[in-house]
Amino acid sequence: MNALPYDAERLRTQARLLIDNITELARLGWTPATSSNFSLRLDQRHAAITVSGRDKGRLVEDDIMVVDFEGQPVATTHRPSAETLLHTQLYRRYPEIGCVLHTHSPVQTIASRLFAGAGHVRLEGYELLKAFHGNSTHEMAIDVPVFANTQDMNVLAAQVDALLDHQCMWGYLIDGHGLYAWGRDMAEARRHLEAFEFLLNCELELRKLGCRR
Repeated sequence: MNALPYDAERLRTQARLLIDNITELARLGWTPATSSNFSLRLDQRHAAITVSGRDKGRLVEDDIMVVDFEGQPVATTHRPSAETLLHTQLYRRYPEIGCVLHTHSPVQTIASRLFAGAGHVRLEGYELLKAFHGNSTHEMAIDVPVFANTQDMNVLAAQVDALLDHQCMWGYLIDGHGLYAWGRDMAEARRHLEAFEFLLNCELELRKLGCRR
């Protein structure tokens, strides 16, 4: 019997961490109708990721599988999310990235539609901008990209890669879809995800009030 190309004990640990956090996000209503996908780095060649089509509020360890950084399943017959390449491209490009989270909250989805024409959401002057790694002041602005939706993940991954060549960012939106956020570990990725959710909600509320900046 061939040995697994990854550490099975680490997979179990990472699967439990994923399940605990995903369950919390599902309770918030950010993963409707089996949507969303989540991953953690296992090593320099593999990631643990959610199996496609599973109810994110009822995950068990068998709902977490392993893929390589080309997005291919490893030692499993399970099928990963069609969006796996959007995770693995980040792990390939940035050795420090340890976690990628993709959710579909109403706030994220509405913001993606509202700002799709501009191609980005500008977040400026908020105290919570300090939640993003590397930021130490509210006296700044970040532009959260909004990419056009497509079922061709190779095309979308290439568009994200092209932008990463020129812009340091911790997340992006896909039009009519949702938000990708990442970090060096689960705690940081959750912090970034929650900060994006809060700030996007602030922008939506400002527009309800007729505010334009």
